[in-house]
Amino acid sequence: MKFISTRGDAPTLSFEEVILAGLASDGGLYVPESLPTFSKAEIASWAGLSYKELAFKVIHPFIDGEISDDDLTAIIEKAYDSFQHDAIAPLIQTGHNEWVLELFQGPTLAFKDFALQFLGHLLDFILAKRQQKVVVMGATSGDTGSAAIEGCKRCENIDIFILHPHNRVSEVQRRQMTTVIADNVFNIALEGNFDDCQNMVKASFRDQSFLPDGRQLVAVNSINWARIMAQIVYYFYAALALGGPHRAISFSVPTGNFGDIFAGYLAKQMGLPIDQLIIATNSNDILHRCISDNDHSKQGLHQSLSPSMDIMVSSNFERLLFDLYGRQGIEIQRLMSEFESGHMRLSDDALASARTLFSSFRLDDAATLELVAEVYQNAEYLLDPHSAIGVAAARARRSDTSVPMVCLATAHPSKFPEAVDQAAARFPEANLGQAKLPVHMADLFDRQERMTVLPDDIVTVQSFISGKL
Repeated sequence: MKFISTRGDAPTLSFEEVILAGLASDGGLYVPESLPTFSKAEIASWAGLSYKELAFKVIHPFIDGEISDDDLTAIIEKAYDSFQHDAIAPLIQTGHNEWVLELFQGPTLAFKDFALQFLGHLLDFILAKRQQKVVVMGATSGDTGSAAIEGCKRCENIDIFILHPHNRVSEVQRRQMTTVIADNVFNIALEGNFDDCQNMVKASFRDQSFLPDGRQLVAVNSINWARIMAQIVYYFYAALALGGPHRAISFSVPTGNFGDIFAGYLAKQMGLPIDQLIIATNSNDILHRCISDNDHSKQGLHQSLSPSMDIMVSSNFERLLFDLYGRQGIEIQRLMSEFESGHMRLSDDALASARTLFSSFRLDDAATLELVAEVYQNAEYLLDPHSAIGVAAARARRSDTSVPMVCLATAHPSKFPEAVDQAAARFPEANLGQAKLPVHMADLFDRQERMTVLPDDIVTVQSFISGKL
């Protein structure tokens, strides 16, 4: 299988090449030249497979023989061996035909583990085979960083530098990154917001001249195709558990960078019968504004109780736009140039197609706390603030209660104790209690931290990186 850039001017790459490239040389994102598709009968034959077995079925066509079946099986086995629950992605019922898909059973308690445990082992395999050393540079709004560090910390051929916005992630999220003390792990607290971190990473990928000879950057953010590919699996897993493909399933997805819900869109394109895909946003609602009002304009970024969604530039939205505009790279170049100026509007045809594929919803902090309390009071199930936004969006935008609704729970509530405490204080009748860290992370607040605070200046950051290599 070959991969092409959304902007049309970068070389076509193989699977291994695209994993190491991350961002395309023309500034675009890589997507498959064509998607594999599965028949209803083939999907039905997968009923009863374990998560690992299903992952092999879904991922295998994208690799197209570049990695042997035995090696791919081993990579998948190692990637998901570290998950706490045998089901890997268990489903919990929280209402009538309403289900929460727990995507926080991995080592860092967030859905990013699904992709980054896989990507870490995949990179380990590819780099060892090529006898190559690389530099991983990534930006995080909270969860990607710890999951990437957890996936890469053991890799002899990787030095990893993660940028997070200083004082704009939860304390648990920060400590999950900064308490990993390893010679190849470097945490940078950038004096800015997530978009500043992400912009710096993108600029560094475009010009890598600051790196020593023989080194290149590799992306672990969801611009890396392997991240998206690995996330497609749990849509198939949830659907099969609830009667798919013989019945349609709907999904509500809390999202900021559009990667998680884009994986759902791909699952639908690959043959999974999905009825609704609901985009759930917090007050940083550029995706909701785009779908509801055709307003894809940059606005001020608000710090919220759901910090992993405090994003105004949703990188993976470009991958959807590529399809909406007939896979015409020149159109994406025009749109992205327009967006750089601060505003972007979709054509009538593109907007109509987007609205056919997605509905959307926005929830502010006050309503998020109310939803956390409501679900706990009625179902004795504690949601983190991001997952709560997904449930609220499902309840607000659901079009058919006979269709199972799966709400993606993207993080464990213990990662956001401040939000849980606020919900408990505002709604004492719900008896929320406290969100406790799991046993394997109980000593997190006693562990030594190590990070470097740097200004929002690309020369300073790049000098720091090159000085550590």
